[in-house]
Amino acid sequence: MLKSLGLLAALLATMPAAAADTLFRNVRVFDGMASSLSAPTDVLVSGNRIAAIGTPAAPAGARIIDGGGGTLMPGLIDVHVHMVFGGLSMADLASPDLTPEKAIGTAALQARAMLLRGFTSVRDMGGPIFPLKAGIDAGKFEGPRIWPSGGAISQTSGHGDFRLPQEPSRRFTGQVPRFERLGAGFIADGRDEVLTATRENLRFGASQIKVMAGGGTSSEYDPLDVTQYTLDEMRAAVEAAEDWGTYVTVHAYHDRSVLRAMEAGVKCIEHGQLLSESTLRLMAKRGIWLSLQVLMADSPNMAEARRQKRKPVIDGQDRVWPLAKKLGVKLAWGTDFLFEPALNADQNSYILRLKPWFTPAEILKMVTHDNAQLLALSGLRSPYPGSLGVVKPGALADLILVAGDPLANIDLVADPARNFRIIMKDGVVVKGD
Repeated sequence: MLKSLGLLAALLATMPAAAADTLFRNVRVFDGMASSLSAPTDVLVSGNRIAAIGTPAAPAGARIIDGGGGTLMPGLIDVHVHMVFGGLSMADLASPDLTPEKAIGTAALQARAMLLRGFTSVRDMGGPIFPLKAGIDAGKFEGPRIWPSGGAISQTSGHGDFRLPQEPSRRFTGQVPRFERLGAGFIADGRDEVLTATRENLRFGASQIKVMAGGGTSSEYDPLDVTQYTLDEMRAAVEAAEDWGTYVTVHAYHDRSVLRAMEAGVKCIEHGQLLSESTLRLMAKRGIWLSLQVLMADSPNMAEARRQKRKPVIDGQDRVWPLAKKLGVKLAWGTDFLFEPALNADQNSYILRLKPWFTPAEILKMVTHDNAQLLALSGLRSPYPGSLGVVKPGALADLILVAGDPLANIDLVADPARNFRIIMKDGVVVKGD
């Protein structure tokens, strides 16, 4: 089941040293935006920033890395992860032995593995993330930069109502559900409770707010077609977030929930596989982000009821991705792995699921530059000031040195152990040869 916190000693023993000057020689640069690589060049990293590109001199004591003509590109970004829930199974979550410390210990192991797959930044879309993020930022654990949402906010019977069957309503009994005690989410009904839940997340450092606006496939009590939260409740979350200079993103699949969310001022939609052309056109017109995934059709560990709920979402993917691209919707990509820890190892290969609709250059742009633009929507609530998703002077030094040309062969990104020679986060080499 859960791995012991004692395993974290191995992580601490491998923590990288502080950032120093590094010169990458003889690399071809994918800058996060162009459709082709640069000519062979050198890239100097000083501290945690890219200092120069061209023929910079190596400062005294700088580490010299011979790129061998490989590709230097921005670190990968996944904008829909659940760092804690993605490392736990449903059985783990239901176990009476689960404690916050055990959950974070397991998540820390997964965070290190994610970083070593080349994911240097992620947006966490709901869960008890703050202790893990603080541990990574303090150097206690290795892992990606995390844009945390905190506990997802749900109405009673909504997608984030993860009470066990025997747990009654807090409002009528005063009993706080176990998942709320673990910091996994909030059940909030009415404007006042939504305001409080939003402000609680902001108090602990949320960079954006996640609200459940419609039914889901991983929850027990809400059909996929339902719409969740009234317009006034949704506006309460938006107003509180905007007062802090950030935004609300919502879990939603279908037109009615998305149209209500947009009316409330929501800036981003998670999922959306059931959206119509008219709603997608309105999103494009208003500049609303669509944070979309290419979900798996099946899993041996998935319950039959969840598999059936998921089917229309899976069926909608082949239609929504190309249509949203055609209409000019702002697109972002994420994985959204939940409750199946074995899936995490497939994170890179899920990038390849974009191949039916996008060129290799478009794919790499989406999982670097475009995803970074969505992260930047957090404004002053962003926990890491600076430019990401690009290779240019002044940008934060989150970089991957790829053995080969991923624009010619996008499949290279699916095997990071073999093809990612160097992974750098914040100017520090976390994997190197």
